[in-house]
Amino acid sequence: MNRSNSGASFDIIHIALDFMVLMFSFALTHIIWGDDYSYTSAEWRFVVSLYTVCVIIFLLTNRTANIYNNTIFFYLDRIVRRESFSFLMATFCGVLILYNTEAVTVYTYYLIRLGLVSYALVILENVFFRRIIDRFIMRKHVPRVVYVGSKDSYNKFRYFLQKTPTQVNEIGYISYDDDDDSIEYIGKLSDIQNIIRKYNIDQVYILQKREMNTRYIQRYVDICIEMGVTCRIIIDTFRRRKAFSYVSSIGTYPVYTFHTVSMNGWAKMFKRLFDIIFSLFAIIITSPILIITAIAIRLDSPGPAIFKQVRVGKNGRHFKIWKFRSMYVNAEEMKSQLMDMNQVKDGMMFKIKDDPRITRVGKFIRKTSIDELPQFFNVLFGSMSVVGTRPPTIDEVKKYSVRQWRRISIKPGITGMWQVSGRSSITDFREVVELDTEYIDNWSIWMDIKVIFMTISELFVHKNSY
Repeated sequence: MNRSNSGASFDIIHIALDFMVLMFSFALTHIIWGDDYSYTSAEWRFVVSLYTVCVIIFLLTNRTANIYNNTIFFYLDRIVRRESFSFLMATFCGVLILYNTEAVTVYTYYLIRLGLVSYALVILENVFFRRIIDRFIMRKHVPRVVYVGSKDSYNKFRYFLQKTPTQVNEIGYISYDDDDDSIEYIGKLSDIQNIIRKYNIDQVYILQKREMNTRYIQRYVDICIEMGVTCRIIIDTFRRRKAFSYVSSIGTYPVYTFHTVSMNGWAKMFKRLFDIIFSLFAIIITSPILIITAIAIRLDSPGPAIFKQVRVGKNGRHFKIWKFRSMYVNAEEMKSQLMDMNQVKDGMMFKIKDDPRITRVGKFIRKTSIDELPQFFNVLFGSMSVVGTRPPTIDEVKKYSVRQWRRISIKPGITGMWQVSGRSSITDFREVVELDTEYIDNWSIWMDIKVIFMTISELFVHKNSY
């Protein structure tokens, strides 16, 4: 028989409690203030329908935020913050619906009271009622559990588990092969069959050692399966280092994923949408500057107005970057003669002050960053992002170490942490890598917006831009 596990981590108690509290909020509001409003039956049906829609949106937003996942760490401030956001989303949708009705003023004051009561009771539920239900009422229904592993791993995992809504009745821990005189110790793994019988065990958590043979563990997993006891393997085969991780499955294969870049599909979609809208807006607004600059470049020195160069993008992909030409057409040939003047240590990037290859117009458009404006077309077509890491040349990437390669694990950007944190004043490439990896590790939509505002500030100051 195939049993789906799609809802195995779903906290049905929490969603039911949220729903009941919200229904009670409506009833309480109606009892207290219902007589103050002489609504017709049709108007009351509208109020009930609107509130029901808001409740559904609230529950779905909570679900998206993993509020109803029973493995999430239950830190009260985190839960309250996420539930508050869900409540604001539901309220916003309710307001949109309400203000499309003709009799908006008829319902406003009642719905404000209903919203305040609902929010207050939802927060009180999370602060008090939910813990009471979890810790006392549901306690007698929780599974009897033993842990297999060392005393240290047992204590660490138990500490993490207690931070989640998952409730278990801890019977003790089983060692792999060592005796222990602690109170929690109840035997060795080789005697697991008798331990299951003696203590009426429902679930076994095996805390895997990194050097442990898989076939050794499989023997005891088979015993649990044959006895109808749930067995959970706590994977500790790999060190996470600084990576994030999550567990999923493809078919019958469990997949353990390590990642340092954002894997959130909604966030990536929003970032791409933001790039498209922002680049289109920037191209339209700066179109007069684009035209004037192109004419000035052609009049100042022979050659095309647009400079195209192959750069390295996400995970080593090549693309052509577009910039206004700020140098003479033979600049690449002159570069080899100027390598001794490079101010960036280790030659990982090429930067020199008062570069003789730069034209008169080139000095101005570099100082004002106008030379970067054509890159908004790169953003629009998807090879770059508005905010990211500086796109390196092919020669630079050939010199990258393993750690330095990580800075191209995302799309390159027109601006980024390096540009707003010193730019040309930074002569150590290690600092550039640190700034880029800091951005990758802590990326959010709000960080992108912050970097954009910092970039605009830098443009007005004209610091460190040669």
